[in-house]
Amino acid sequence: MSSDKAVPPIAVVGFAHSEHVAESSGTTNGVEMLVPCFQKLYAELGIRREDIGFWCSGSSDYLAGRAFSFISAIDSIGATPSINESHVEMDGAWALYEAWVKIATGEVDLALAYGFGKPSAGDMDRTLAMQTDPYTVAPLWADARSLAGLQARAGIDSGAWTEADMAAVGARVRGGDAASLLASDYVANPLRAHDIGQYTDGAAVVILASAERAKQLVARPAWITGWDHRIDTPNFGARDLTASPSTALAGDTALGSDRSFDVAELHTPYTHQELIVKSALRLPDSVNITPSGGALAANPMFSAGLERIGYAATAITQGGADRTLAHATGGPLLQQNMVVGMSSTATEGAN
Repeated sequence: MSSDKAVPPIAVVGFAHSEHVAESSGTTNGVEMLVPCFQKLYAELGIRREDIGFWCSGSSDYLAGRAFSFISAIDSIGATPSINESHVEMDGAWALYEAWVKIATGEVDLALAYGFGKPSAGDMDRTLAMQTDPYTVAPLWADARSLAGLQARAGIDSGAWTEADMAAVGARVRGGDAASLLASDYVANPLRAHDIGQYTDGAAVVILASAERAKQLVARPAWITGWDHRIDTPNFGARDLTASPSTALAGDTALGSDRSFDVAELHTPYTHQELIVKSALRLPDSVNITPSGGALAANPMFSAGLERIGYAATAITQGGADRTLAHATGGPLLQQNMVVGMSSTATEGAN
């Protein structure tokens, strides 16, 4: 977001997420997962539901199996008094961007975004196939792992990375040594189990605040220094699957030239995608990459990207870092990408 008028300082002041579980007993509208997250943040920040000026959610009607499923999620907020609310059919990271814009325009000083999904309610791979090209790809019912396998193979064949490089990422996240991981069987050649993030049910919540409110609520806000999201073509044949130009462009717009970050939380559900995104963002080896484990450790659909922003912000609010960045992705094979820069120091004019 850019304009002739500088964007006022806006900060992340709260983050919570539900437990990552392979299967939960709650409904597909996320209420059971969201209520504890809301209550946790109300208590931590000393606020009430009525203090939130704007709410925005990210989820998928396809995943929930019904139209306007996000309306039912509002039960977790409460029907009265009425709220100022919006929704995106995307990961909650994109809902947070809308919330950021709402504060930047001066309409509200406190905004909350949440994302939720329950993959265990259906066939996740079949659901994700429905977001591919409806004429050339979707009729094949290509599952996400198979598409990712094609991307990984393209990188290996081009010399961009090796299976050992992928195993090194897996070993860092899951523990063990890369050699042992390479000895395991393929799941979707050249992907092995350690290369693939496992779908989980989950929900996440992030709260943003204007400068004045942020300073009232937390001792060390995570100030947003830049934010951008871009998209590549959905036509796989028209893309170099071993690179992510949309990530690079979003990074250049949001981060500038200085990439000396303490922490980078990357939304990469496959090991080789971490290699792609790290390269696109030109991150030096000194950056601590996704210390939370990221989507490789647990991939809660439609909240994994929002979690990356939450974890990157928490590294600042808890005093463990001064400069962080977060990345979120949506669509097949890194089609859409968002990059957010954060700092312990407030600045005027964030992109």
